[in-house]
Amino acid sequence: MVALAALPRRTLPRRTLPRRTLRLPAAKVRIRNVYTAVALLVLLVVLAWALVPELFTGYDPNAGVPADKFAPPSVDHLFGTDQLGRDIFARVVFGTRSAVLTALFAVAIGLLVGGLIGLIAGFFGRTSDAVLGRLIDILLAIPGFLLAVIVVVSMGFATVNAAIAVGISSIAVFGRLIRSEVLRVKNQAFVESSYLIGGSRFTVLFAHVLPNAYRSVLALAVLQFGLSIISISGLAFLGYGNPPPSPDWGLLVAEGKDFLYRYPWLVYAPGLVMVASVISLNQLSKSIGRGN
Repeated sequence: MVALAALPRRTLPRRTLPRRTLRLPAAKVRIRNVYTAVALLVLLVVLAWALVPELFTGYDPNAGVPADKFAPPSVDHLFGTDQLGRDIFARVVFGTRSAVLTALFAVAIGLLVGGLIGLIAGFFGRTSDAVLGRLIDILLAIPGFLLAVIVVVSMGFATVNAAIAVGISSIAVFGRLIRSEVLRVKNQAFVESSYLIGGSRFTVLFAHVLPNAYRSVLALAVLQFGLSIISISGLAFLGYGNPPPSPDWGLLVAEGKDFLYRYPWLVYAPGLVMVASVISLNQLSKSIGRGN
């Protein structure tokens, strides 16, 4: 009787473990979706600042009231004021357009030039792959920010030149990724089938290879957009961007660093906006790469 009484206990299935294993991925997906939604919200605000900054502030970013200098954050001045009495929130909002446009310009340069190099090297192969592959290796051997500094110093100090410099420094990154994606896709069975039914090389390239390699490239472009914001702001911080009183994000941090301990909002306000924008772009890049 003791053995019979113990038998049902041994045969009872444990249902708690499968339930836990099924709920955990769903919880992770929900958390990821929340992060992505917050990132999109932040990016929408930044985009609105870049397009219509006049709707978010009534202050002139370059005109200040000396009597209001070093005012702490308040209802009237959300981010406080600087040493000249200028509203920092207005300067951050109006500086968004420069940050976004120059970063987009830099990403476009890297994507177009690097994409062309990677496409030729990966799709046509052999000699072109050997030559262009060595070019990509040389560019990757040079630190990106150092290469950007060298280029902008040789071209002159301006935001456009900084964007060109950052774009040149990102060519190798796009070239390497696109080359690897093209090599992965062009050996698939559906690509070989396209050749068998009479498809030309350009038909296969634009109809089959590129459409199946865009997701990784798009995720990298979004990620590189955030890195370009950091690089361009870093160049402006070093004095390689537009001169004062331009409200560039990096220049705002450079102007406030001398007053960091007494008036920290001069640095923290533009710095936090910059960090939030880059983290949001990073999260969006991850979501695109995962396909959700």
